[in-house]
Amino acid sequence: MSTIISQTSKYSDEELCRLAASGNRDAEETLVKRYLRMVRVCARPYFLAGGDSEDLIQEATFGLLKAVREFDSGHDAKFKTFAEVCIRNRIRSAVATASRCKYAPLNDSVPFEPPMLGSGASPEELYISREEEAERLSKLDQKLSPLERKIMALFLYGLSYREISEQVGRPIKSVDNAIQRIRRKVAGDFGVISES
Repeated sequence: MSTIISQTSKYSDEELCRLAASGNRDAEETLVKRYLRMVRVCARPYFLAGGDSEDLIQEATFGLLKAVREFDSGHDAKFKTFAEVCIRNRIRSAVATASRCKYAPLNDSVPFEPPMLGSGASPEELYISREEEAERLSKLDQKLSPLERKIMALFLYGLSYREISEQVGRPIKSVDNAIQRIRRKVAGDFGVISES
C-alpha cells in the first residue's frame, strides 16, 4: 500500500481529487495526509472551555474529507482554498452546534483569526473587528512572557508539543504548562469562564 501512496503523492491536489472522486482511496488518503497540518492550524486558534482540542481537530478533518469528496475542478478555485473554507466552516458549525444548549462549555470559544471577507460583514465591521482583534492581541502580548509568546506563536502555527519543545529547548511538560498559563490569560482577557 505504501508503494501506491508514494505513487499518488506525485500528483497535484486537483488530480488527486479526480482520482478520489472515481473511488481511489489511496488518492483520498494522500490528500488527507498532505493537509493534516492545515487541519491543525485551522483548529488551533479555538480555545474551548471544558472542551478538548482533539474534538475540533476531528471536526476539521471531516471538513477536509468533505472538500476532497466535493471539490469541482471546473471552478476557478484551487483545492487548497476550497479545503480551507470547508475546514473552517466545519469548525464554526461544530462550535455553533455545541453552543446552542447541550454542550454549554463549548460556548466560549475564542478565535484569533479575522473574519473572512465572504462572511457578509460590511467593510466597516471588518475594519472594526480587525482593530479589536489587534487591541486584544496587544493586551495579551503584554501579559505573556517572552517564552509564552514564542510558544503561543508555535502552537498557533500548528506545531505539536514535542515540536515546540524542540524549538524552545524546554521539556514537553514545561511547554504544556506554558500553554495552560496562556489559556488562563486568554480566558481572563476575553471573559471566558474556564472550567477546571
